[in-house]
Amino acid sequence: MARIIGGVATTHVPSIGKAIAENKQNDPYWKPFFKGFDYVHYWLAREKPDVAVVFYNDHGLNFFLDKLPTFAVGAAKEYRNEDEGWGIPVSRAIAGDSALSWHLINVLVADEFDITMCQDLLVDHAVTIPMTLMWPGQRWSIRIVPVAINTVQHPLPSLARRLKLGRSIGRAIESYDQDLRVVMIGTGGLSHQLDGKRAGFINKEFDRLCMDKIVNEPEALTRYSIHDWVEEAGAQGVEFLNWMAMRGALTGHVTEVHRNYHIPISNTAAATVVLENREEAKRKAA
Repeated sequence: MARIIGGVATTHVPSIGKAIAENKQNDPYWKPFFKGFDYVHYWLAREKPDVAVVFYNDHGLNFFLDKLPTFAVGAAKEYRNEDEGWGIPVSRAIAGDSALSWHLINVLVADEFDITMCQDLLVDHAVTIPMTLMWPGQRWSIRIVPVAINTVQHPLPSLARRLKLGRSIGRAIESYDQDLRVVMIGTGGLSHQLDGKRAGFINKEFDRLCMDKIVNEPEALTRYSIHDWVEEAGAQGVEFLNWMAMRGALTGHVTEVHRNYHIPISNTAAATVVLENREEAKRKAA
C-alpha cells in the first residue's frame, strides 16, 4: 500500500531560479534562505520518496483569466516547462505517474470535487523551482502528480475547501494498492503583495501564526475568509492556500521537524517547513 511520509512547503519566487542559475546561493542576501534547505536535503535523502504530489498555482503557462479551473490534476506521463519570461532557465521535464493520477482523480470525483483532468500539462516555476531547491543538481528520479489550484481569479476556493481537497487526496493515496512512498509538496509564498498601494506588504506576525497553526490546528485557519486573508497576507499571500491542501493530505500523526523563515526574498515572505506524517501513531490511537 502507498504511504504518505510527510510534507514540505516552500515558496516558488521566480528570482530564486535566477539566483540558482547565477550561483548566488552563498551571497549574503540569499544564504539565509538557501541554508534552510540543508535539512530538507537530509530528510529527503533519508526518506527516499518515490512520488511527490505537488499543490501549486499556475501563473499563466496553462491557464489564464479567460479559462481558469478551480482544481486541475495532471494525468500525464511527463511534465514539461517552457520559457515564462522571467529570465530563468527552462527546466528539464519531470516524470509523471499517470496511474496514480487517475486513481486520485477517481476518488476526488467520487468525493464530489469537480476536477479538470489534464492529460497534457505544462508546469511552471511554481513546480520547477521547489523541485530544484529540494533536489539540486540531480536528475529527478522522483515522479510527480501536479495539482493546480486557482489563487488568481476570484472567487477563490476557501481554506476549508482546500483542506478537504487535501484530505480527499490523502485518503486516495492510502487506498492505492502500489507500494509507494509519497511526499506532499505545497508551494507558494507567505505574506506578499506585488502590486497596488500595498506593494511590498509583508506581515511577519501573521506568517508565524500560520506556520504555527498549520502543524496541529489547521482548522483554526479556516475561520479566515479569502477577503480576510488578502487583508492579513496581501493579494498574493493567498498562495498559502496551497500549503493548506498539502497539510490536509497528511492523514496520520503530524509533527514539524524543520522550519526556516526569511524576509524578504523579492518582496515575499519566504518560508520552508518539513512535516512528518507517522501512520503507525495514527493506527495506535484509533
